[in-house]
Amino acid sequence: MATESDAISAQLLASIEASEGHSKPYPHWFLSRCLPTAVADEITELPFPPPALGGVSGKRELHNATRKYFDIENRAAFPVVEAFAKAFQSRPVTDRIERHFGTRLGGTYLRLEYAQDTNGFWLEPHTDLGVKVFTMLLYLSKDASHADLGTDIYDADKRHAGRSPFVPNAAMVFVPSTDTYHGFEPRQIAGVRKSIIINYVTAEWRAREQLSFPDTPIAA
Repeated sequence: MATESDAISAQLLASIEASEGHSKPYPHWFLSRCLPTAVADEITELPFPPPALGGVSGKRELHNATRKYFDIENRAAFPVVEAFAKAFQSRPVTDRIERHFGTRLGGTYLRLEYAQDTNGFWLEPHTDLGVKVFTMLLYLSKDASHADLGTDIYDADKRHAGRSPFVPNAAMVFVPSTDTYHGFEPRQIAGVRKSIIINYVTAEWRAREQLSFPDTPIAA
């Protein structure tokens, strides 16, 4: 009998297969219908309060104390979080990510951040290069005014080169390198901009409490 995790995996595989690839200013992909609709809706409605920015933004790490993750505690508390994490930990999904996007996940660890951004939020251009070997930005919120709240894309000189579509249950994917600059230009956010930041990180990642399976690396 298929589980919810199996259903998520199957939808992810179909979404990856149908992804739209772009080569400039660096290789990146746009995905749609990433999750089963009921799963996307349930995750969007998780009862996590949005953090207060306190007038400070530019880097997510400025608010480390209030960031939320699909960690051991939240996997145990919410079955949909457990199913989501298991899908991204599964061999079919990790194998397909490696083949389709050209990265290596063996020995890495899954890190899933539940981001809730409110008015005043912005991010300076950055690459994710370092201990992150894969980045997927999965958009959730359905407010019609969020259509222009996609991820900003920059060239190697940090000049604005485009913006991903912000469509519920859609995503942007890239493999971090020296030129994968992305961020979020300051602009009005009505309500809460919700997304999941999906990373696979190397063993050097120090904040083990953020990981979904801190004792179980992805199989090589």
